[in-house]
Amino acid sequence: MGKVEKKLQDMGIILPDVPKPAASYIPAVQTGKLVYTSGQGSEKDSILVYKGKLGKDLTVEEGYEAAKISIINCLAILKGHLGSLDRVKRVIKLLGFVASVPEFDQQPYVINGASDLLIEIFGEKGRHARSAIGVNILPFGTPVEIEMIVEVDEEEI
Repeated sequence: MGKVEKKLQDMGIILPDVPKPAASYIPAVQTGKLVYTSGQGSEKDSILVYKGKLGKDLTVEEGYEAAKISIINCLAILKGHLGSLDRVKRVIKLLGFVASVPEFDQQPYVINGASDLLIEIFGEKGRHARSAIGVNILPFGTPVEIEMIVEVDEEEI
């Protein structure tokens, strides 16, 4: 078990099996030192933990928790692709989508659930650029979808 996986275990976080794609795409693509994940929602064991829109069905706090689940699913994809999360040199960017009603403007606070968790796990190399975008609807009623880009060490490729 790598250092990052041990830290996750100490935090009580168990990475799920790599979520199966819901359509015609693959979970991760690597080009050079960069790995891109496909967007992940807030499912555990193929069941949505949170469903609906922020500002109507869910609070900011529930959205924050949904974002944590989404990023844990992204980490599961990375571990499956890389073999070990210790290969992550730096989290480069997150792109977070938040299903929300038109007047809801707290998307950054929702996506902080993912960002805060990455910083807790990876420290400084978990700090990243980010966009948090409000959308009308996301697939299957998920309230949050997140994709990420990470850099891996050259010598590890």
